Amino acid sequence: MDAPIHDIRLLIALLAPLVGAGLVMASGKKPNLREGISLLAALTMFGTTASLLPAILAGKTFVFPLFKLLPGLSITLRADAMSMIFAVVASFLWVLAVFYSAGYMRGLDEHAQTRFNACFALALFGAIGCAFSDNLLTLYLFYEIVSVVTYPLVAHHQDAESYSGAQKYMTYLTTTAKGLVLPAMVLIYVLTGTLDFAHNVHTGILPVGVNHWIVIGLYVACILGFAKNGLMPFHNWLPSAMVAPTPVSALLHAVAVVKVGVFCTTRVMLYVFGVDTMTALHLGMPTAYFVSITILAGSVIALSKDNLKARLAYSTVSQLSYIILGVALLNPTGVEGGLMHIAIHAFAKITLFFCAGAIYVATHKKNISEMSGLGRVMPWTFGAFALASLSMIGAPPTGGFISKLYLLVGALDAGSIGILLVLITSTVLNAAYFAPVVYKAFFGKLSDEDAHHLHGEAPLAMVIPLCITAVISVVIGLYPNLLLGLAKAVF
Repeated sequence: MDAPIHDIRLLIALLAPLVGAGLVMASGKKPNLREGISLLAALTMFGTTASLLPAILAGKTFVFPLFKLLPGLSITLRADAMSMIFAVVASFLWVLAVFYSAGYMRGLDEHAQTRFNACFALALFGAIGCAFSDNLLTLYLFYEIVSVVTYPLVAHHQDAESYSGAQKYMTYLTTTAKGLVLPAMVLIYVLTGTLDFAHNVHTGILPVGVNHWIVIGLYVACILGFAKNGLMPFHNWLPSAMVAPTPVSALLHAVAVVKVGVFCTTRVMLYVFGVDTMTALHLGMPTAYFVSITILAGSVIALSKDNLKARLAYSTVSQLSYIILGVALLNPTGVEGGLMHIAIHAFAKITLFFCAGAIYVATHKKNISEMSGLGRVMPWTFGAFALASLSMIGAPPTGGFISKLYLLVGALDAGSIGILLVLITSTVLNAAYFAPVVYKAFFGKLSDEDAHHLHGEAPLAMVIPLCITAVISVVIGLYPNLLLGLAKAVF
């Protein structure tokens, strides 16, 4: 493997949202300036990140050291194939989220829009920091930054419900990280003398002679400690955070928070423990079955929710575990399917939350039972919702079909009929909780009151981004080579 290349573009991509947040706060109450700054920061981060893609696809790795604390202990940035899957998607979706958020926040005349935009930018600062982390210490620090800066977003409405949801959000995420990941990180450093990630997914960094039970304990601590991954029983923060404005929900579920959770989890699985160690200790299949509980239970709970955002929240709880399951299969096809699902789920889920916000702005309706006939009033929004739903279900020709196909083949390659049945059952459940929403919207009877008062779509600033993300969900299914190339480069 070629030596990593030092490149300042990693630092530029990291600083763009941080500087953007500071300038947003300095912009005061000038909405056009504030949102222009956010857009410029988002474009800078995306452009800088995307410029690394050709070299990464050619097998190069980039690094940029920031601080050295002790031997084997530093704050260092690194871009490789796995980090790019997350970084490119997150930075691109931030560009669209800037437009969408402006339409949503202005449409509802929300308060504290400057604080909202600044915290939004800081959340992307934390997310890109996680994506570009070269070691477990850097990963942990940026993981914690994401938790802290998203608290004001969850508590945005500043009422009893939002404060309660935000408190639960912080309690779950910071307690698990400090109580499980931090001690595990200290012990890993004591055992190995380093927290740097391995150069490939096979070796890991733990010495061969370490007691097996210690390794297993460290592994469990890391899997459960990154609670942003939504694994049960540490998932309840996620639906509780739905008290936040819809752009925040989209950020939480598609771009920054939950993707940070599953990215950290799978990064540690592959680059700290490694495929060889996990195979030797038989950790893969128990992990796959453990996360299968979340996949099935999350889907069943989603079926029971009438509130659209709550249904989408439990869908996220379920879908995130596909990513961990794919990596836990420990074979190339399964890992590729899991990693591709990071991006595929991001585009589909942000579309669904964008649609939920557009529906609320245009109609002030939150519950699925109230949406009969709205598809004929808001055809673009519900058409996008339908496309994104197909991707979540895994229907061709959407991106979800590609990632689920790889997961199914990965389960067969692992010789696990049980995991195969889990994937099939969960797909049926996905259809069961998404299809009624689309059917009711397009084929349900529009009430006389709605026919009289409702006159069309949400503002274009909201509708255009959700249409773009919906189309991309299909384009990924038709042309998956870029995403597949990055996933293959990991294994």
